[in-house]
Amino acid sequence: MPYYVYKISTTEGIDLVKRLELLATHEAYRDAKREARQLRIDSAEPDVVFKIMFADNELQAEEQLLEKREKPILMEHER
Repeated sequence: MPYYVYKISTTEGIDLVKRLELLATHEAYRDAKREARQLRIDSAEPDVVFKIMFADNELQAEEQLLEKREKPILMEHER
């Protein structure tokens, strides 16, 4: 399964709508990680996030990125 490198941006004032842009596909995690790290360093846009997704195909990777996830509940001893 390949690793997909995505650029994720949101429209100003609307955090629920994410714009995904596939930048690269890599077979090795090391290559994907290296590219994502370099993109983060080179990016001048503050509201842009670069993420790596491991999935069977591009559609599954995008579904995982768009999935709404709840914040974990911290227990008292974890604070």
